[in-house]
Amino acid sequence: MTLLRAVARPMLASMFVVGGAAALKSPGPRAAKAQPTADLVKKIVPGLPVDGASLTRFNGAVQLVAGLALATGHVPRTAALALAVTLPPTTAAGHPYWNETDPGARANQRIHFLKNVSMTGGLLMATLDPDPHKKSVGRRAKDRVAGAASSVGGQLGQLRG
Repeated sequence: MTLLRAVARPMLASMFVVGGAAALKSPGPRAAKAQPTADLVKKIVPGLPVDGASLTRFNGAVQLVAGLALATGHVPRTAALALAVTLPPTTAAGHPYWNETDPGARANQRIHFLKNVSMTGGLLMATLDPDPHKKSVGRRAKDRVAGAASSVGGQLGQLRG
């Protein structure tokens, strides 16, 4: 791992590790914000025992585990993708600035909303970050296609010969 990755990944992951641990320990007000989502899940899957607190704890567990994986460089692209998937619904539920009537509270919620949008962008970029010791997925796919084409060409040449 390069020095840049060794520093940047834990920095990006820090908010998820801390926030995930807090959500697991004490869902508190987050659970109330997650309750409408839990009600929607219940409508889609009627027998599923889900409430705002369990949904908050589940999201917190995913963010904690994926945050630790990203911070330590274990499956960093998968961890970044998992975090990028959890952040938009968390952001929409936690920072609905469009519902605020107080200008100060609205501005504060908008800042947090945009911060999370920015973090999602950073996480999506991290999903593309290749391991310096491995070729990128696109490069590996291109090499396989070229290898297959070469193999087929060689076999056709043998058949003609």
